[in-house]
Amino acid sequence: MRNLIRRLAGRRTERRSTEDVRPAQGRLPLRPWQIRDRCFNVRRHGLDPVEIRAFLHRVADELTVAQTALVAVQEENVRIKNALRTWQSTQSSNHRYR
Repeated sequence: MRNLIRRLAGRRTERRSTEDVRPAQGRLPLRPWQIRDRCFNVRRHGLDPVEIRAFLHRVADELTVAQTALVAVQEENVRIKNALRTWQSTQSSNHRYR
């Protein structure tokens, strides 16, 4: 009886965890700490929890690098756009229209 209850309870948690895996439309992007803190159900013949945790830390580290690079590129993009606007304003004021 206990095994049946555990199986049924496990199925409910599996459903909830699959909802988290679905593509996130309109959600904020994952943060590295969310990946590091993610827990999975342990099964009798499941995967090694230590290996999973190591992989999640590796993914979180790579996500940190990617997000940092993205912020730097976005800042550079703003700087270039501002410089272009300034240059265009200078060029348009130097030319007289007939």
